[in-house]
Amino acid sequence: MLADLVSTRSHVAAGHSSARDEIERCIAAAEGPTCAHVFRQTSYDQARAAAAVPGVERLPLAGLAVSVKDLFDIQGMTTAAGSTVLRDAPPAPADSPAVARLRRAGAAFIGRTHMVEFAFSGVGVNPHFGTPAAFDARHGALPGPARVCGGSSSGAGVSVATGAAFIGLGSDTGGSIRIPAALNGIVGFKNTARLVPTEGAVPLSTTLDTACALTRTVRDAVVAHEILAARRVTRSPAPLSVWRLAVPATLFLDGLDATVARAFERTLSRLRAAGAQITEIALAETAQLADVNATGGFSAAESYAWHRALLARHGNAYDPRVKSRIERGASMSAADYIDLLHARRAWIARMQTAMAGFDALLSPTVPIVAPPIASVAPGSERDAEFFRVNGLLLRNTSVVNMLDGCALSLPCHEAGELPVGLMVWHGALRDDPVLNIGLLIEQELQK
Repeated sequence: MLADLVSTRSHVAAGHSSARDEIERCIAAAEGPTCAHVFRQTSYDQARAAAAVPGVERLPLAGLAVSVKDLFDIQGMTTAAGSTVLRDAPPAPADSPAVARLRRAGAAFIGRTHMVEFAFSGVGVNPHFGTPAAFDARHGALPGPARVCGGSSSGAGVSVATGAAFIGLGSDTGGSIRIPAALNGIVGFKNTARLVPTEGAVPLSTTLDTACALTRTVRDAVVAHEILAARRVTRSPAPLSVWRLAVPATLFLDGLDATVARAFERTLSRLRAAGAQITEIALAETAQLADVNATGGFSAAESYAWHRALLARHGNAYDPRVKSRIERGASMSAADYIDLLHARRAWIARMQTAMAGFDALLSPTVPIVAPPIASVAPGSERDAEFFRVNGLLLRNTSVVNMLDGCALSLPCHEAGELPVGLMVWHGALRDDPVLNIGLLIEQELQK
């Protein structure tokens, strides 16, 4: 298992290792075959320089490697958002706030990572630049054919899973942090959206976009969140038996792949044996989301507003699958959009009532294991399968985005199984309980 950020930072501070040594290890991983297509642009010399700054070992990130999704502005670099449309855009004049906060904390930026074009898919496929393959951070390369690594923060996930970065900065609009976390055996924390600024990042949905990170462990996720949100997580000494947990049956458990179902049930059994209070609830309100989004949803409307001029000039250069999803927003009227805003608020209120009395909810992060890349590769003859898989990968995670909530995905599979994620989640500003519960679950699953 890869060393995590917290442990490595301690070794660096104690003089048992150095940030420069750790950067070279990460560069070696980034140059290895398991990182094929992971980086759109590397910045090894800048990372080496950041790791060599005197006193960097005393900073929260101690000069250790961080990757940045090709969605966020880094001063002096072009932000292409996984597209060819923006490749000739001028370099960013300044770091985005998320990048600036990581830099001040001592991050050594090793490179910009591959992503789904304009972040509009949970699969991870990009026809322009190739697609990274999933890699299990706990058990190594996956057996059999190359499998999708999840999106849209696809390269970010693989960069962390393979050891090329300790933190992968990414975004989550419908699951784009948690899906790669689940499919690569790592941790992804989607914080309450308002806690981290999204300025300086190419938007998908200004309502749902969340700037957040992928890490190797939950305790690393706490560190990353504290830096990105510029706040301290309130730690709780309460044991697992004190927290009230719920498993919602509606939607989240429908049609689970056999591997996912086995890992999820095994995890619940282990947590119950450790004293966890777990109650099964219906949470029938989740079945109402299809009606709430019937006119197209926020991502289609808000992405079309941002892209319509680019589409008019460069529409033929877009990934056809991404283009078709953006163009759905063209048919949404202002009245439809306003109705959606009202419907979402009412739905959130109903969900909050149904979840009252529970500290967190537990569900599979995604209902399936990673499918082979070949089954969803670019090509109109595979579009139907691509959109089927995309819908499944986004199904569970997107509920939390519509809820304006927070969620943590952590691995719960065992050796010999494809990676499976457990999602711990709740509503807005419940980040600290979710993280505290996640820490306890991680400790239990590592026994």
